[in-house]
Amino acid sequence: LVLHSKRLRIAQAAIEAAAGGAGAARQAQVLEHEPLEQVALLAAEPLRAGQRYTVSVHYTANLSEAFQGFYKSTYRTQDGERRVLASTHFEPTAARMAFPCFDEPAFKARFSIKIRREPKHLALSNMPLVKTVNISSSLVEDHFDTSVKMSTYLVAFIVSDFKSVSKITSHGIKISVYTVPDKIHQADYALDAAVKLLDFYEDYFSIPYPLPKQDLAAIPDFESGAMENWGLTTYRESALLYDPAKSSAYSKLSITMIIAHELAHQWFGNLVTMEWWNDLWLNEGFAKFMEFVSVSVTHPELRVEDYFLGKCFDAMEVDALNSSHPMSTPVEDPTEILEMFDNVSYEKGSCVLNMLRDYMTADVFKAGLKQYLQKYSYQNAKNEDLWNNEQDIFFQICPTVGTDESILQGDNFCRRNQESFSNAHWTKRETPDVKAMMNTWTLQKGFPLVTVTVRGKNVHLQQEYYRKGVDSPLSTEYLWHIPLTYITSKSDIVQRFLMTTKTDVFILPEEVEWIKFNVGMNGYYIVHYEDDGWDGLINLLKENHTMISSNDRASLINSVFQLVRIKKMSISKAFDLTLYLKHETEIMPVFQGMQELIPIYKLMERRDMADTANHLKEYIVNLFKDLIDKQSWDDDGSVPERMLKHSLLLFACLRNYQPCVNKAQEYFVKWQKSNATLSLPADVKTAVYVVGAQTLEGWDFLLSKYRLHSFNLEKNQIALALSLSRNNDKLHWLMDQGLRGDIIKTQDLPYIIGSVARNPSGYHLAWTFLKNKWEELVEKFELGSQSLATIVSEVTNQYSMRSQLLEVQEFFNSLDEKSSQLRCVQQALETIEDNIRWMDRNFDEIKTWLQNKRL
Repeated sequence: LVLHSKRLRIAQAAIEAAAGGAGAARQAQVLEHEPLEQVALLAAEPLRAGQRYTVSVHYTANLSEAFQGFYKSTYRTQDGERRVLASTHFEPTAARMAFPCFDEPAFKARFSIKIRREPKHLALSNMPLVKTVNISSSLVEDHFDTSVKMSTYLVAFIVSDFKSVSKITSHGIKISVYTVPDKIHQADYALDAAVKLLDFYEDYFSIPYPLPKQDLAAIPDFESGAMENWGLTTYRESALLYDPAKSSAYSKLSITMIIAHELAHQWFGNLVTMEWWNDLWLNEGFAKFMEFVSVSVTHPELRVEDYFLGKCFDAMEVDALNSSHPMSTPVEDPTEILEMFDNVSYEKGSCVLNMLRDYMTADVFKAGLKQYLQKYSYQNAKNEDLWNNEQDIFFQICPTVGTDESILQGDNFCRRNQESFSNAHWTKRETPDVKAMMNTWTLQKGFPLVTVTVRGKNVHLQQEYYRKGVDSPLSTEYLWHIPLTYITSKSDIVQRFLMTTKTDVFILPEEVEWIKFNVGMNGYYIVHYEDDGWDGLINLLKENHTMISSNDRASLINSVFQLVRIKKMSISKAFDLTLYLKHETEIMPVFQGMQELIPIYKLMERRDMADTANHLKEYIVNLFKDLIDKQSWDDDGSVPERMLKHSLLLFACLRNYQPCVNKAQEYFVKWQKSNATLSLPADVKTAVYVVGAQTLEGWDFLLSKYRLHSFNLEKNQIALALSLSRNNDKLHWLMDQGLRGDIIKTQDLPYIIGSVARNPSGYHLAWTFLKNKWEELVEKFELGSQSLATIVSEVTNQYSMRSQLLEVQEFFNSLDEKSSQLRCVQQALETIEDNIRWMDRNFDEIKTWLQNKRL
C-alpha cells in the first residue's frame, strides 16, 4: 500500500481486515522513499481485492517552519507578548506533511478529525465542533463532525487563541471571521462581504452550500493571499482585515475580491475538483472569473469591471513568451505542480472564460455552469467535461440556429441578424462547436494577433501567433477559433462572428473612417490595423476619445505597445497615440498609459541613460499633470477615483513633481510632530510615507511605527516607503530582516525584494541578495512557488544589457538542474533578451521623438 508522506517519522503501521475478513491487525513493514515523498506499507500477507481493510499509522512530526503543511505562526499582542499558533496549508501537495494519505485531488474521502489542545486555546476545522471531552486538567479533545467527500488539499485545522464575530446568511449558514484578539474590531467588513457573497453564489449556482458553517480565518504568517479549505478558508491578515478609518480604497477592493474568490471555490474546486493538477485552471480561472461576476452584483460601488482588463494584460505579458504554457499542461512532480499557480492558470483562465461568456451570452453560459456543477458534484472533472456541458446547453437553448424561430431575446446571439454582413459567419451557421473552439484556447499556449486591412467596404482578416522577440512567426499550425467583435465610426452596435480560419473577409454595409475590433477587450487577442487603420483610431482619440469606451481606449494603448515589440509598429506612432492621455480621466486608460510608459524609463535608468530617462519622466508627468493637480488630498470620491488618486500622487511624488512633494512633506512633518497620532487620509498615505522616507530621520521614524501593533494595517505602505530609500545600508538591512522574519514577516519578503529591485538605487542590491540567499529563499518558499517566481521576475525584468543577461544565465546555470530549469528562470532570461532587442531598436527613436514633441 503506497501512501504519500513527507517529513513524518512513522513508528509503526498495522493493516486490519474488516469484520468477516481473516485475522486481527497485523503489523506492516514501513518502507520510505524520500525523493517521491512516499511510504510503502508492506502487509504481512497479500491484500485481497474487494476486501475492506483498516490501516492505522503511528507517527510524529514537528510543526513545519515554512508556510506549508501543519505549520507554526507567531504574532505579538498589543503589549508585545509573543504568541504561537498552528495552522495548515495543504494545497497542492502538503497534506502529506501532516498525515500519511493518498495526496492527490482525485482521491476524495470523508475526514473525521479530533484535536487535543490546552483549554486556553481554540481548535477549528472544516466542520463544526460536535463535542469536547476532558482528557486531563491541562488537555481537552475536540471532536469535529465528519466532512463531506473531498480532496486532501482541502483539509484544514487551526489551534490558536483567536476571537470571532459571526452572522447567519439568508440561507441559514453561519459565517464567522476569526482573527487574533487585538484585531477583532477589523473583522466586520469581511463578515458582511462574506454573508452577501455566499448568498449570491447559492442563488447563482442554484446549488446550496453543503456545509453548516463557513469560517474565514486571518493567519499572521501566510504565504499566498488566501486558501479555499472547505468550510475554513484561511487568509493573510491584509487580505481579510479592514478598518474604515485607516484602510485604503484599494484594500477594500482587494479584500472583497479575495473573499469572493475563496467562496467561489466552495463550488468550483471543492464541490467539483479538477482530476489532476494539469487542469488547475478549472479551479483558479473560474474562481478568478467569479470574483468579477459576484462582486459586480454584491458590491456595485467597487466598479470591479474597471479592473478586469488589467488581469488580461498581465496574463498576456507572460503568455507572449515562448516559455509560457497552455492553460491545460501535463505536470508530474510537486515543483511542476506549484509552477501551475501562475498568471496563465488564474488570469488567462478568467479572461478566456469571460470571452466565452461574452460569446455565448451570460444566461447560456450560466446554465451550462450549473449543469456542470450538478453533474460532477463531489467528483472530479477534466477540461473537456466542461465544454461538453456548455455544448449540451447550447443545443437545448438554440436548437435550430439560423431559422427565424431560434430567437433568444435580449442577448444578441442566437438570432438571425438581417443587418448583419452577408457572408456565412456564425450568425447563419449551425451551432458552433464549443469544445473545438475552447480547445484552441486551453490546449495551445499564447494568443492570436488579428491583422485587419480595410479596403473600401472589404475587411480582410488574418490571424497569427503573437510572440515576443521572434521575427519569424512560430509554427504555422497555431490556429484559434476567435469570437471577433467590432464597432465602426458608422455604428456602435456590436457585430460578432467566429473566425476559424487563417484568413477571412467580410463586407461592411458602407465605408467607414475607423473600425475597432475586440469591443471592450472581451476577447483574449490583440489587433493590428494595417495601412492607415491606426491613424483613424489615433485621430479618434485625439478628436473625441469618449466615442469609444474606456476599456476600448485602454486596449488600444496596450495593443500599440505590444505591436512595437514585434516590429509591426514604430515607437513614434505608439508615443503619438499617448498624446491624447492629456485629456484622459478614466482609471483603466490612465493606468494602462502608466503601465506602458513607466517601464521604458526604468529600462533607461538601469543603463545609465539618465538624460533621456529624465526627459521621458518629464513627458509622463506633463501628460498627467492636469489630472494630478486636480486630485484632492483627502478620502473623497468613488472607489476607482480614490484608487486613481493613490496611484497618481504616488507616481508624482516619486518623480519629484514639486507640488506633490511639497504637499506630502508638509503632511509628513505634521504627522511626525504629532508622533503619528495625526490621522492621514488613507489614499494619500503611501505618497506621504514615500516622501518622508527619503531622509534618514524620516526613515527611522517610519520604521519605529512599522514595529507598532497599532500600524498593522499600514505595514505594506510603510514597507514600500522604506524600500524606496536611497541608502544602501537601509535597503540591505530591510531584506535581511525579511529573511529573518522577526521585525518584517518572511511572508512579505518577495514584496520587499520587488520594491528594492524597482528602486533605481537598489536594483543591484536586490540581485546580489537573490544570489547570496538563494538556498535560504528556496527553503522558505519552495521551488516552483509563486513567491520565488515573483522574486526572480521582479529582480530581473528591467535588465536590458548583454552583461546582465550573461550574469543571470551564469548564476542559474551554476545551480542544480531543478532550479535552473524553473519556468520563472526561463521567463526571466527571455524577458531580458526581449528588453535588449527593444532598447537597441527603439532608444534613439524615443530620444528624437521626445526632443521634437513638447507638451
